[in-house]
Amino acid sequence: MSSGSSHRMFQLKLDPLTGNSEWVIIDEDSDEQTFHQPLLATTSYLDMLNDSTRNTAFRQAIEKTITKPCHVLDIGAGTGLLSMMASRAMGGKGMVTACESYLPMVKLMKKVMRVNGIEGRIKVINKRSDELTVGLDISSRADVLVSEILDSELLGEGLIPTLQHAHDNLLVENPLTVPYRATTYGQVVESTYLWRLHDLNSNEAGSYDGVQLAPPGLESVLSVKRQQYAMHCDSIGEELKPLSEPFKIFEFDFWKRPESYGETELRIKATDDGRVHAVVSWWELQLDREGTIYYSTAPGWIRSTTATTPVDWCDHWKQCVWFVPGSGISIFRGEEVHLHATHNDTSISYNLDTQVSRSEVLHHGLTPGDFQLVLPPERAAIYGDKGWRLSMLKAVENVLQGRSHSLCLVADDSVYLPLLVARLSEAPHIISSFPGLKERGLRYLQAAARANNLSPNCIKVVEKGVKKLTMHDTNQKKVDLLIAEPFYFGQDGMLPWQNLRFWYISLATDVIINLIC
Repeated sequence: MSSGSSHRMFQLKLDPLTGNSEWVIIDEDSDEQTFHQPLLATTSYLDMLNDSTRNTAFRQAIEKTITKPCHVLDIGAGTGLLSMMASRAMGGKGMVTACESYLPMVKLMKKVMRVNGIEGRIKVINKRSDELTVGLDISSRADVLVSEILDSELLGEGLIPTLQHAHDNLLVENPLTVPYRATTYGQVVESTYLWRLHDLNSNEAGSYDGVQLAPPGLESVLSVKRQQYAMHCDSIGEELKPLSEPFKIFEFDFWKRPESYGETELRIKATDDGRVHAVVSWWELQLDREGTIYYSTAPGWIRSTTATTPVDWCDHWKQCVWFVPGSGISIFRGEEVHLHATHNDTSISYNLDTQVSRSEVLHHGLTPGDFQLVLPPERAAIYGDKGWRLSMLKAVENVLQGRSHSLCLVADDSVYLPLLVARLSEAPHIISSFPGLKERGLRYLQAAARANNLSPNCIKVVEKGVKKLTMHDTNQKKVDLLIAEPFYFGQDGMLPWQNLRFWYISLATDVIINLIC
């Protein structure tokens, strides 16, 4: 984007100490340019804007749908691309209302429209669509809806409630819409790689450290949340084996008011012998009413019978993965597996008739409803990685050598290190800082310590960050060992080299530090 000789960029500022981020609009010659953080080029925004297949499909559908001047509403307008397409389709006539709730994006949109000489033709409103009122914010109900508020799962950005409110309050009866319809598809697959991302109980078996994070009876307490996870399934490559043909799951029409809840029962026939570890899903947009313009997020091994152009690699939309609990379901070619799919306002879930055993949970005096620690898939895979655990074991053994009464402080939300230190130290005194996990972390560690034949009293949990610790928390003793993975609850999406928080904490504490990780 340019205006005269001045170039502007949309930049993400990330504070590596706190994890907080904000978007700012800067000029090329601004001092902000010295803040070396990822620009728009490394975000899904620019990736989406550079998706020529997507942009061409939307432009063709908008030009085909909007054939005369009318009132067009763009919900979640972003940079204003669809609004500008709609305005140009009407030859600058009619009326376009662009609704965007995120103020930095609104500022960028106005600059984009100014650069493109189209600013006066589009009314930009900095509100959520469900905050708009006919007669106050917009003069009349819109004849056409153009919108792209889709995530990799399709529903996660609030598509259903947004469409419900729009049909009830903002659109004429039987409006024209781009897109016209969205359909979700799925396929059951076998993949050791995906299995390792969630079945911690099976994958940590045989670890050299003798620690069980998910011993029998606690596997439903320390687990990966049962939801769909966005992933680049193409990158898994040979680690994934399809076990069925693709099947249609749900269909959502943009041109009519959607329901908040839906369910479907499917009988999936296996195309090969194997073990079902996951359901891989994607969606396909039918952008025009006649069904001639499509866009799909299908993985590379799927070629839609309707999409004319395969979709290239993109980061703004991926496929989704739903993990089958435990070690999966064994299936033979020609055999059927029963899939029950449901959706609510914001997500889709599945059930393949698998049940998590609760007998040994009750043996520990707990029920899954008492508490639960939810791990991201990447963290479950690391905890189940025997090589990673062996390296941690050697590091902790080395630093504990010759120490018999160390006071160890585990920084932040590691559930592995307190148990490892407790097992290796002869007379352990361990303080675990759980600012994110808090009471749930304490109850988990107590149960896990008992399951590992350790004294739960050797581990003390404080529900605050290391910077806020006082001598009172350590019983007036100096800490002589500070360790961390590092893993920080709520910040697990950050890359290790972006997250300097551990070093920041270390330098800010009045303790003697022996850094091992």
